[in-house]
Formats: sequence, structure tokens, C-alpha cells
Amino acid sequence: MRLLHTMLRVGDLERSIAFYTDVLGMQLIRKHDYESGRFTLAFVGYGEEKDATVLELTHNWDTQAYNLGEGFGHLAIAVDDVYKACDKIRAAGGKVTREPGPMKHGTTVLAFVEDPDGYKIELLEDRHNQ
Repeated sequence: MRLLHTMLRVGDLERSIAFYTDVLGMQLIRKHDYESGRFTLAFVGYGEEKDATVLELTHNWDTQAYNLGEGFGHLAIAVDDVYKACDKIRAAGGKVTREPGPMKHGTTVLAFVEDPDGYKIELLEDRHNQ
């Protein structure tokens, strides 16, 4: 068994695809309109679905925005250098909501950014590559 994807409902699909591809460097893997259900699914990620867990962006055509709720926390992405990643995200128009630095009560270097719909994304320095 393996984790296939995480699904987020988004208000503006093209804006979200641009954020995840242009700002966070993911690739659009596939996208399909379901006209009878009035929704579109787009899958983005850092690798093909057969090899990596991806993100499913679901756009319900008749819904412009969602209440994010209190249960969802955040997505986490490993990066080589959190400080450089935040600089690159800012330069691409992304919003850094927690500046890079060590976590409270620990030493892990992290930061948080926010996607166009308000979902939080944690950037963690990838200690497995060091």
C-alpha cells in the first residue's frame, strides 16, 4: 500500500494550478473536466503518480470559495534550503506566512506559505539529503 494523493477543493482552478506549478515548482500531471458533474480535477506533483504522492485540486464549477474548516492542518514539502525556497516563492508572488527559522522548542528549520485559497504549506529542510 502507498499514499496516492491528497485532495484540496479550490475556488479558481487556473490560479491554483499556477501557484503549485509556477510558485512551488510542481508539474501539472493531468487535468479532466467532468461536465455532467460540473467539476474539474487537476493533479499536480513533483513526480508521476506511479512513483510519488500527488495533490488533487478539485474545482466545483458552481463554488467560488470554501470554508477551510478547523480539521485540516497543512501540507508539508521538503526543500534543500528553507531560506532560499522562501526567497524564490516571494519572488514568484507567493505569500510567506511564517518566516524561515527553527521551530519553537526544537531545531528543525521550517517556514509556512499560503496558497491562493488559504491552505497552509509547511516547508521543511530535507534532512534526508544532507
